[in-house]
Amino acid sequence: MKKWFQLLRQALSGSEESFTQGSINRAIFLLSVPMILEMIMESLFAVVDIFFVSKVSIEAVATVGLTESVVTLVYSVAIGLSTAATATIARRIGENNVAQARRAIGQVILLSLAISIVIAILGSVFAGDILSLMGADPKVIEIGTTFARIQFISSPVVVLLYSLSGALRGAGAAATAMRSLMIANGFNMLLGPMLIFGVGPFPELGVTGAAIATAVGRTIGVSYQLYSLIKANKILELIWADLRPHRETIKTIVEVATGGTVQFLISSASWIFLTRILAEFGSDVVAGYTIAIRVIMFTLLPAWGLANAAATLVGQNLGANQPDRAETSVWRCALFNLIFLVGLSILMSIWAETIIGWFTTEAAAIETGKLALRILCLGFGFYAYTMVVIQSLNGAGDTKTPTVLNLLCFWFFQIPLAYLLAVVWNMGPLGVFIAVPAAEALLAILGIWRFRLGHWKSVKV
Repeated sequence: MKKWFQLLRQALSGSEESFTQGSINRAIFLLSVPMILEMIMESLFAVVDIFFVSKVSIEAVATVGLTESVVTLVYSVAIGLSTAATATIARRIGENNVAQARRAIGQVILLSLAISIVIAILGSVFAGDILSLMGADPKVIEIGTTFARIQFISSPVVVLLYSLSGALRGAGAAATAMRSLMIANGFNMLLGPMLIFGVGPFPELGVTGAAIATAVGRTIGVSYQLYSLIKANKILELIWADLRPHRETIKTIVEVATGGTVQFLISSASWIFLTRILAEFGSDVVAGYTIAIRVIMFTLLPAWGLANAAATLVGQNLGANQPDRAETSVWRCALFNLIFLVGLSILMSIWAETIIGWFTTEAAAIETGKLALRILCLGFGFYAYTMVVIQSLNGAGDTKTPTVLNLLCFWFFQIPLAYLLAVVWNMGPLGVFIAVPAAEALLAILGIWRFRLGHWKSVKV
């Protein structure tokens, strides 16, 4: 027991930056613990927001759901850059080339700012129009336009929070990324209820207050990441020279990030289409679905932590010319993921109504959310392998394969199946929910097949 506590303390302190030697199980533990906590902290933004916003009105919850389904486009860019940062920097760390690792981080910062500022401008100008296109009713548009505008304006800190976390994970400094999310989420949890309900000196801003609190929290989190990279990290001491544009490094990052962005854009856009289909059945359905999805996102975070650990292990071990160790790490992470998610799915199916009831008292929303939660849980066993295999391919720098698989499984299978079941065959929301685990099952099978072929071992980054 003492040994495990020492290992846990080491994982949380982030004392190691390279994981190319020693026990694979130990490496997975040291990486996955802070990554799991980091993912939980990121998801708490969504869970905390929906918890407090659900006390305002059903329209407020629908506003968050519709807006977030579009803001996932911002997350697509952020996750694409995060994927590139992890793959590139992990490879350089595995090669013991710290100078190029630092320069890669500098280029990630430049790209993050350049892309996100454009998104912020366009999104803030057309916020109301975007809600209208998503099928929001007039009341939701009236309540939610300012919320959506703030969400888009804060795009630079969203993208930086993700991309810098990816950079830190690739360097093995997962504990620093974890602490940045803890700080950011702490401020969001503190400011959220104050701004939503008007506590103390703050005015009552409703759903707009949730957007402001989240933006402020993430800004503080990014500030901590930058401080850590410039001052605190003993290896990655970023200097101004690293921020000078470097054509070859930018080219490499863009190539990897494009695949990562497009693959997540494909999957997130599929969620937009699913939300748009559900909007035809009313705000109560959208609200129930939104709550269920937030719960799913939160409970899957430990699994994403393991998947991100696999990506870092793949990148660093390929950099150290140890592809067999990289592959063994992937299958080990996938097995741990499977055990965790199957057990979790059983518990969530049993307690589905109680869980949804924590967020709303509206009977119609509870019924929809309960149904969605139970159907989505059917795919957890497939999610376990999908996450690890896809992230491992990304960690190797092979972002093209997951992109093609996402396109096939989500756009050419999930969306048509959801429309066919929900609208053509009149199954309603149930049809949309069934399409989700069906697509994930197909993605898991194809992903495992492609990974076993081994082409990812020869990808150059």
